[in-house]
Amino acid sequence: MPNPIENIVIVGGGTAGWMAAAMLAKLIVAKAPKPPTVTLIESDDISTVGVGEATIPAIKKYMSLLGINEADFLKFTQGTFKLGIEFVDWERLGESYIHGFGKIGQDLGWMRPHQYWLKMRNSGKVSPRFDDYAINPTACRHNRFNKRNGDDRKTPLNDIGYAYHFDAGLMAQYLRRIAEPLGVKRVEGTIVDVRLKAENGHVKSVALKDGQVVGGDFFIDCSGFRSLLIGGALGVGYESWSQWLPCDRALAVPCASVTPTTPYTRSTARTAGWQWRIPLQHRIGNGHVYSSRFTSDDEAARVLMDNLDGKALADPRPIRFETGKRKKLWEKNVLAVGLSGGFIEPLESTSIHLIQTTVLRLLNLFPDKDFDPATAAEYNAQADFEIERIRDFVIAHYKLTSRDDSEMWRYCRDMAVPDTLARKLDGFAASGRVFKENEELFAEDSWIQVLMGQGLMPRGYDPIVDNYPEETIIAYLNNISGVVAKCVAAMPTHDQFVAAYCAAEMP
Repeated sequence: MPNPIENIVIVGGGTAGWMAAAMLAKLIVAKAPKPPTVTLIESDDISTVGVGEATIPAIKKYMSLLGINEADFLKFTQGTFKLGIEFVDWERLGESYIHGFGKIGQDLGWMRPHQYWLKMRNSGKVSPRFDDYAINPTACRHNRFNKRNGDDRKTPLNDIGYAYHFDAGLMAQYLRRIAEPLGVKRVEGTIVDVRLKAENGHVKSVALKDGQVVGGDFFIDCSGFRSLLIGGALGVGYESWSQWLPCDRALAVPCASVTPTTPYTRSTARTAGWQWRIPLQHRIGNGHVYSSRFTSDDEAARVLMDNLDGKALADPRPIRFETGKRKKLWEKNVLAVGLSGGFIEPLESTSIHLIQTTVLRLLNLFPDKDFDPATAAEYNAQADFEIERIRDFVIAHYKLTSRDDSEMWRYCRDMAVPDTLARKLDGFAASGRVFKENEELFAEDSWIQVLMGQGLMPRGYDPIVDNYPEETIIAYLNNISGVVAKCVAAMPTHDQFVAAYCAAEMP
């Protein structure tokens, strides 16, 4: 006999809380014949991290499910477009590469363009820069942007993948405007106590500072690094990944905008970490992610403030974290969403994506009041696979470096890595082969760009390449780079596209 959930309580607002609330309201509350109530508790006295301003293309799926108009969303959140990430000084000082979204060129036979390029790259007859074979990195380097045509023609324009930069605080406000009319009840208050059921240890209710008590059947912990429910009340342990990802602090500061507005995030490696640059319409978001083992807070602040493009608009805001994850995201009647469940530093902009997939996975494995342990076990297994493969992708950026100029980079270069990553690196180093496993996030094109961008040039290439005459390969590669260059030259600048499509009213 079904025993349906009647009351869902979301503890915490911010990006995680309102993403969860809006999705539940749209896909469950608005559709179920007897929908559960959804209550979100947040305190105006507790600030959110609020620096998750860059995303990956999967964010468009979330927006589509909510029926969000893209241009309206970008106007409200002061958003811009993101074609990829430029990595500066990661492999060695003075070198850069771009991890572009979307597809790299066109396949020849069943093999990707990089296999052919590996054979011919030193011949002087093709471009020595692999970026030139993908439209996203090429558009980034020319500060141009356009969306796909929407037709079925084989053109690089239809291979463009893009995401967004936006103000995370404004995004939470935007989603609140969606969620509340659909029935989500917001309760203002600070939680001072979590009460458990004596018979099974499930969360029964939370008590607020003003005396209110909010009970529920199912609780979603969006309380950030404090992890009030999953970590605090239920005592689920934390698995640290700091041996592979040594950065444990960040300083965030906005600065005045400069032109042109780049259609990509920039990550610049520093002596003991890296600096992000995220261009919005009304400002640039900046931050320095660093390791306290290898530099001081004062030095990290100096590096950040000395490397801003415009005038700082605030004082740097400190954030402390430990990379890793909760040993379980779902325990008893509590699901951790966002930072309460773990954190991988923002190098590849996966934080908002992990909020999104956590909520979507919940919809696929939605419980009833009986909370069958098999449901939570399946959920946790899927969540672990996803975040561990993302972890590996981020670690690869640190491991694959030739830098010898600082203690941190020497440590990263020499450290052992997880077996799952080591297998990928060994396979690629041998013959340029890399394979996506099951539902892992980053596709082959992402791995190819990052591994070669970080200096891991394979010792060989797929032997099937030699089935093609060199003249055929040269013509094939030059055709790709030529068509990509022509398409980019015909695109508007990023600033022109934003001005025509989603220009926000400036404060």
